[in-house]
Amino acid sequence: MTGILLAILAAVTWGSIVFVSNKLGGDEDSQTLGTTVGALIFAIGVYFYKMPHLSSVTWAIGFISGLFWCIGQKNQFGAVRYLGVAKTAPMSTGLQLIGTTFFGVFIFKEWGTTKSIIIGLAALACIITGAILTSIKQGNDKGQAKSRKKGFFILLVSTVGYVTYVVLIRWFNIDGWAAILPQAIGMVAGAFFITLRDKPYNKYAVRNILTGLLWSTGNLGLLLALPKIGVATSFSLSQTGIVISTIGGLFFLNERKSKKQVWLVLLGCLFIIIGGVLLGFTKT
Repeated sequence: MTGILLAILAAVTWGSIVFVSNKLGGDEDSQTLGTTVGALIFAIGVYFYKMPHLSSVTWAIGFISGLFWCIGQKNQFGAVRYLGVAKTAPMSTGLQLIGTTFFGVFIFKEWGTTKSIIIGLAALACIITGAILTSIKQGNDKGQAKSRKKGFFILLVSTVGYVTYVVLIRWFNIDGWAAILPQAIGMVAGAFFITLRDKPYNKYAVRNILTGLLWSTGNLGLLLALPKIGVATSFSLSQTGIVISTIGGLFFLNERKSKKQVWLVLLGCLFIIIGGVLLGFTKT
């Protein structure tokens, strides 16, 4: 039960990130840089609170994991420019779920019984169906095909970064408390090099330190949930927070185009919530 609650904490905080960062302003470079600085501040506080042992493997894998996260986050922020928050969040979630579930089920063998496999597949079907429903285009979108294709490609790159960031920690059995600081340092280093050309040192980067603190809270929840309920279940549960991003984009960022779209989004959110609840029963 503790693992499920930790994953839900990640869902609530991560589900707010894209929406919050959009409200705070800035482009993907300043948002990424600010988020990583906030994550580093959080990580330093956690380190002195817990004082975990940091081996050379923990430093190396944590740092690399942070680099891949940076690739994932920057490209997710970048996709918003072409797709909007309400579409980016569910599409990104669907792609990440496919990737993490593949590793969780086929590599880490986390669904050990026929019952858990059936429930898990049903849960994923619900979540992916929900993601599709929330991302269905509405109205006359002619002329936006190139933007959608570019946004989708950016999301594919983002997915590779996000999935690798999660899987590396699980693969090497890195303790969640120990991973926080090396990961945050890798994130800041990655953000610095990725955004170096554009020099995003502005007020928006400072504002998005709040985004980093929010993300870090969810990240700690996920890392602590991984050894308790596994990659497939914990990561899938953590992604149900897209309900927050999607509804935030529709109603607070005015991305909705019709009543039909609103109903599709609400139906999609319902599917995602059902899938998240089902995932809680897959851990044997």
